[in-house]
Order: sequence, then structure tokens, then C-alpha cells
Amino acid sequence: MNAIEVEHLRRIYVTTIGVIRRSTKEIVAVDDISFQISQGELFGLLGPNGAGKTTTIKMLTTLLIPTSGTARVLGNDIVRDAKHIRPVIGFIFGGERGLYWRLSAIDNLRYFSSLYHVEPEVSKKRIPYLLELVGLKDRGNEKIEGYSRGMKQRLHIARALLHDPKVLFLDEPTLGLDPVGAREIRQTISDLQAEKKTILLTTHYMFEADALCQRVAVINHGLIVALDSPEGLKKQVKDLSVIELEVFGIPQRVLGQLRSISSVDAVSIENRDQKQLLQIHSPHGSEALSEIMTCLKGLRVGKVAVREPTLEDAYVRLVRDTK
Repeated sequence: MNAIEVEHLRRIYVTTIGVIRRSTKEIVAVDDISFQISQGELFGLLGPNGAGKTTTIKMLTTLLIPTSGTARVLGNDIVRDAKHIRPVIGFIFGGERGLYWRLSAIDNLRYFSSLYHVEPEVSKKRIPYLLELVGLKDRGNEKIEGYSRGMKQRLHIARALLHDPKVLFLDEPTLGLDPVGAREIRQTISDLQAEKKTILLTTHYMFEADALCQRVAVINHGLIVALDSPEGLKKQVKDLSVIELEVFGIPQRVLGQLRSISSVDAVSIENRDQKQLLQIHSPHGSEALSEIMTCLKGLRVGKVAVREPTLEDAYVRLVRDTK
């Protein structure tokens, strides 16, 4: 039996628009998606803001009722069997809410243990274990208000594990964290996967999905546009090379000239400190450099490198092609 089975799941929101002449409008948040997640698998759900990731998780965790379609968690229907699903799942949404800041970590976990109906003798042993698992063993008696954002997020994970759920839903767990905090969260997720927990992870960080997930689904405009392993998705863009150039103050007209080159598939630019990183996708790799450098003539250009495509490059192409 798969841990999660989704068949033709759909969710439509009805909203009201206008002030004087009011009318209703349907917004399709999730549009006929299907996928399965094996028991013990770490599965990634990737997509831009508004693509339908959080709506999908809210339906699978019984917080939203689907408009149509079906889904099962450990064989239980998310609508008919919601009361059987809730005791065996845990979920975390990115952010700092959901903890009592004036209480210590241990007192928070004791309180939530009672809400989860965990026996006192069980929670007495489980709380120290979970604090050690998430790297807060020596900080358990401190009030939450003194915790960093990363520490709070790790405590969220401990809270979600109090009742030893079989399936975990992690919605952007590293959102807004500094690099050290994000790395600690990723290590915790890896440790959980090693314990054979089934995990559904949403993230905007492609390197994170590449490092953690066994399979990845890309969702855009409510539709799943690709589903494969990270390596499989990268093979879909094996015809591309990525040319990276450090530039300083590139004008918009030059970007337009670069995009008009027949051998260029896509152009993007990212600000980094006092310079800009220009990324150009091209199936011709270094052979396209001469034409690119002609467009950049007269501009200050620093380091130039040609590299193989990453999962982020595959994601960008998939999302761009389904706009």
C-alpha cells in the first residue's frame, strides 16, 4: 500500500470581485492532479507562489475538502476517514506561529503532548528524545522568546513528531532561515527519512529538493507538469548548457539583444553584492560565447563560466514552458 494516493484531485475557490457591480469568480487552485508516494519516501512538491502546493497539503491533511477527486493517506479517504488520518500524520507550515513564547521548549512539548493524547509516561521519555533529535537537548528549559527563528522551526518539527506520526507534511520548513539554520533543518529531515518516515516536502530551494528528495513533482497553475527523480528532471535539460557571467550594470536593451540571439534559450540576471550574475541557457554552450560577448561589448565583464544544468534550470524551463 502506498502512503499517499492522489487521483484527479481538484480544488476551486469562489471569490467576489468588484465594489458596485459585484460578481463571483472561480479560481482553480488545484486542477486534476494525480500522484502516489510510497511508504518511507521523501517526496518533493515544487512550484512557484500560487501554484497550488499549500492547497494540496491542506487537502491531504484534512484541513480543506476537495471540490472533486479523491485522495487517501495510508488507505484512508481524506473526506470520509478524516478522523482516522489525523492521529497518524504531522504537518508543519513555514513560520514562527504555533508555539507559546513565554513557555520553555519542554513545557510547550508537554502541553502539545496532552492535546495529542500522548500518555504522560510516553511523553516523559519522548520529549528528551525529540529535543535531542532536533538539536535542542541543552536548550529545552529556555523560554521560546529567546530562540532564533531556526530553533523555533526545529521545535515545530519536534512538536509534529510527539505522537510518532507515520506521514509528515513539511510546507517550506526552511523559509526565511539563515544558511546555518536551514542546514540544521535539512539534516533533521534527513534523519527523519532515515527512520523511514514518509515525508511530503514543499520548498522553493531547488538545491534542497535535489539533495533530499527521491522524487519530485513540479506543479504550476494547479497542474503537475513533471514528475520524476531529480536526476531524471535534470536529464530533460541535458541539451542545455548554462553560461554564467559576472557583469556590472547591464542595461535592459542589452538583455533584449541577448534574448534575441537564436542560440539562446533563456536569459536571467541576479544581483549579488556589487555585481550582477548573468545566466544564459544555450544548447550550444561555449560555442555561443562569441555572439554573447559581442552583445556585451563595452561593458565590464568579470568571471565567465560554462556549467552543466541543475535541477533549478530544469524547474525554470518547466515552469516557463507552462505559463
